[in-house]
Amino acid sequence: MKNFTLAQRLTLVFTVLLIACCALSGYMQVRSSNQYSQSVIQRLSANLATQIAANNPLLSQGNWDPKAVHSLFDQLMAVNPSVEVYLLDKDGNIVSNAAPAGRLKTDKVDLMPVNALLEGADMPVFGDNPRDPQTRQVFSVAPLKENGVTKGYVYIVLLGDEYTALTSNAQYQSSIALALRSMGLVALFGLLAGALAFRWVTHPVRKLTQQIAQLDSGGMDAIQALAKSPTPAGAPRDEVSQLQLAFVALAKRIDQQWQSLKVQDQQRREFIANISHDLRTPLTSLHGYLETLSVKSDHLSNEDRLRYLNIALMQSKKVGRLALELFELARLEYGVVKPQKEPFSLSELVQDVFQKFELATETRGQKLLADITPGIPLVNADLGMIERVLTNLMDNAIRHTPEGGVIEIKLWKNGEQVIVQLKDTGPGIAPELKDSLFVRPSILSTNKHRAGGLGLMIVHRILQLHGGDIRLVEPQQQGACFQFSVPL
Repeated sequence: MKNFTLAQRLTLVFTVLLIACCALSGYMQVRSSNQYSQSVIQRLSANLATQIAANNPLLSQGNWDPKAVHSLFDQLMAVNPSVEVYLLDKDGNIVSNAAPAGRLKTDKVDLMPVNALLEGADMPVFGDNPRDPQTRQVFSVAPLKENGVTKGYVYIVLLGDEYTALTSNAQYQSSIALALRSMGLVALFGLLAGALAFRWVTHPVRKLTQQIAQLDSGGMDAIQALAKSPTPAGAPRDEVSQLQLAFVALAKRIDQQWQSLKVQDQQRREFIANISHDLRTPLTSLHGYLETLSVKSDHLSNEDRLRYLNIALMQSKKVGRLALELFELARLEYGVVKPQKEPFSLSELVQDVFQKFELATETRGQKLLADITPGIPLVNADLGMIERVLTNLMDNAIRHTPEGGVIEIKLWKNGEQVIVQLKDTGPGIAPELKDSLFVRPSILSTNKHRAGGLGLMIVHRILQLHGGDIRLVEPQQQGACFQFSVPL
């Protein structure tokens, strides 16, 4: 059975059921025909025993002469060999009969069917067959009464042994022929109906198989074509249609994932191009100044030589910082770094970050302001990661805020988290960069407005690891405003 196809299994099951139905139909026909014929015989011969009892004074006597009764029964059975006549007493005991010696197997007849027939029960009514106690036959019966009291019964088996012996073979052959004809007709119409039913039932299966084969050979184009197929109105009720809809839904999901992978691949390519450009610029400058020092070292003054060295050192630091950011971002993206959460005061951390940038802001004439709501509870996060978030945001704000500008941090409690908002008075974020600000660096962008680069990507990933996110808030005045939350 495991190696059979669906069509073969359905055909086998249908064939077995068809044969079983044909056999049951033939059996029911033979049984129904037999019962019908016996019912007709019993109805036609219902008054036979009454007529025999009424037309034979010998049977009306209370004391029956067994020999005379036997002779009478012989005459009756000679006239109608299909019947067997018995004389019963009031208890059902056989008083006299015309059976050959040794043929009688029982000397008593059950009176329950006798009383049932006399009371008008539905025919056929089957009673005992004294010559064969294992079978029951239709019969005719008449009570023998004297002064209104039942003294016995005339009991006639309508289909005796001789009749059964003569008709059993013919009846068997007729029944078999009838059953075979019935089975043939049932099988013919059943096969026709089965063929139509199989074609109707297996049509969606064949269609689904063709679609799957097309998916196997057509690749992504076939999957996208299947994903664009219209969805029928209403929920299907049959399992094959539900399976087909499941394949369509799976194709749509694969198509969505494929489109997402294409976008990610495009972002990856842009990311590599951006990083290559960002590395090439300081490396080219570093190489140029070092080459100038190497070639013109004897012709440069000490001041020019020192200036070139400082510029080269600054460019090397820029390359080193970018390399560290790339390494850190890779560790965050691939799950190498896990947050080590602990309770700490976010207010004190903000003050520490302010002290770190105090000298840089004083040099540029910038102001650092902190608006911290009193009574802020401890937060539960990774201290080093949250410090890196604040450091990156502060560094971006300081670099893009002009001299004399203001950088402000606000902290307040909102439910089970602390909200941090950092705002500056710089040029702000260009509208075309807002949607992709935290997705990929925009170093390669031809737009001259500020962009976050790798620093904002690191911030975004750290906050994701803490179950939060960062968003850009539209400030009321000029500048950029970022807002994020830290859980308590």
